[in-house]
Amino acid sequence: MEPTLTSPHRTESPGDARFDVLAIGRSGVDIYPLQVGVGLEHVDTFGKFLGGSAANVTVAAARLGRRSALISGAGNDPFGRFVRNELARLGVDNRYVVQNDEYATPVTFCEIFPPDDFPLYFYRKPTAPDLQVRAQDIDLDAVRAASLYWSTVTGLSEEPSRSAHFAAWEARGRAPLTILDLDYRPMFWQSPAAATEQVQRALGHVTVAVGNREECEIAVGETDPDRAADALLDLGVELAVVKQGPKGVLGKTRTERVEVPPNFVDVVNGLGAGDSFGGSLCHGLLSGWPLEKILRHANAAGAIVASRLECSTAMPTADEVSALAEAALTTDIEDAHV
Repeated sequence: MEPTLTSPHRTESPGDARFDVLAIGRSGVDIYPLQVGVGLEHVDTFGKFLGGSAANVTVAAARLGRRSALISGAGNDPFGRFVRNELARLGVDNRYVVQNDEYATPVTFCEIFPPDDFPLYFYRKPTAPDLQVRAQDIDLDAVRAASLYWSTVTGLSEEPSRSAHFAAWEARGRAPLTILDLDYRPMFWQSPAAATEQVQRALGHVTVAVGNREECEIAVGETDPDRAADALLDLGVELAVVKQGPKGVLGKTRTERVEVPPNFVDVVNGLGAGDSFGGSLCHGLLSGWPLEKILRHANAAGAIVASRLECSTAMPTADEVSALAEAALTTDIEDAHV
């Protein structure tokens, strides 16, 4: 019998204790230059935004109407207060953001050189509060009950975060819609081999894996999208999603293969597009949509954020995503008949 990709738990009312989307991972402050196309040494003005991949995914899901919460850490400092307050303002439950009195809330700077060069500079040394979350800090009942549980590979790069991730997965028991974002950031790891070891362990606990071709190479040693997806399925996931950049996205289960072309937009800042994709992926899976619709909407959500400067505050509404996805579908159908 083919395992279901839809969730056994649905949040039926605001008073329900369960979350639609519960994520664990990075949170912090993104500092974006308000001048595009120049190096940081020449920038005069910046904007301050909520950042961190897992934080952005929960914001994206909340923007689409999902009841979302984040497990993370933040420093006992003004930026930590900003993280907690901004999560709440953007519709994400912040009760599981652990206050860390030893390490500062991380700050990330970026440079913006459209259409495809967006260097990132992480200020997270010697470590960051989100990587100091311990197993005992996690509400395992919330992890078990969540309709969808989202983790990222970055959280496996250090202890005690690594052990906390595996404790949460053990409690969840590979329930449906347990998702791993392959999110490989080399600056967080001692070596690619160290990352591969932990990702291979993690894949035994999840039902959905999502990443780009380079991240798939770290995970399973393959960059070819179909071979990478097959390798992920062989490790027990039910759905493998491989993002192919300008070639679109591939989604594969044991019985279905779907490839969806990209949405072409004028790129302002490519950072955060993957997190918007992730939030929409969560929404589509929870809605029980066909795989093609899920991927079309996720592509559209990512494209919308790529066309905007910010990440967290740029996450689109369901109407915006649907409009772009439907427009792209119409174009694809017309092109197919030319």
